[in-house]
Amino acid sequence: MRLDELLVERGLARDLHDAQAYVMAGEVVVGEHRATSAGMSVKPDVALRLKDDKRRGGFVSRGGLKLQQALDTFGLEVGGLACADLGASSGGFTDCLLQRGAARVSAVDVGVGQFDWRLRNDPRVSLFERTNIRNVSAADIDGPFDLVVADLSFISLASVMSDVAAFLKPQGCFVSLIKPQFEASKEDVGEGGVVHDPQAHARCIEAVFESARACGFEVCGLTYSPVTGPAGNIEFLFWAKSRPCDSPREGSMCFDEIERVVAEAHAKLKGES
Repeated sequence: MRLDELLVERGLARDLHDAQAYVMAGEVVVGEHRATSAGMSVKPDVALRLKDDKRRGGFVSRGGLKLQQALDTFGLEVGGLACADLGASSGGFTDCLLQRGAARVSAVDVGVGQFDWRLRNDPRVSLFERTNIRNVSAADIDGPFDLVVADLSFISLASVMSDVAAFLKPQGCFVSLIKPQFEASKEDVGEGGVVHDPQAHARCIEAVFESARACGFEVCGLTYSPVTGPAGNIEFLFWAKSRPCDSPREGSMCFDEIERVVAEAHAKLKGES
């Protein structure tokens, strides 16, 4: 496949335009050599990285910026925790967790060959490729965990919420990206797979929250990603805690709060979507 397409697929560039700009600027390294052509043919599992770039916040991909936003907004400390990164891809979330002191990370993905080479060789990381989280137990991926983070594509979070709950220790936490294009009804997904309507965003988030509560989670926080997805989708992140069976339900986030966060996201990012 083309190099610029692979950069986007791995989350190292927002879109083809950004990917081509990175190559022209000499920021893309394929194997051990600097890439000179965005259109060069590469294998899907080739070792691929970007030179340090402030647009990625010092992480291996822009995903690190997204998780960083959530951890900062929710005031979550990950130092010393056993963590799992579901939908690890090139490792942006894993990189963020390690930089913030996580004791270990199980990086899980259905794909193969995308994970950053440096992270792949980090002794704190256990990599589980070709692994569908719906087909494994916590023990299969070195769980249970104090914290599970997720960046999943082509699947609704509702379909994996019970699996995530089973991966967590009692009172463990779950932080996940919400991608509206995979949660919305077909009518709400526009050209290029982009969801533009703020009300559709709010409905998607509320549906995710309801599925989380049904699986024993208490929803504790919501924020938006500081960068949009590859196609320009505005994305959101939520934080939930595993609630013991005998624990009373606390106050849940109201729809007004969801709408407030959505409105703030659109005001900040509408020029990018």
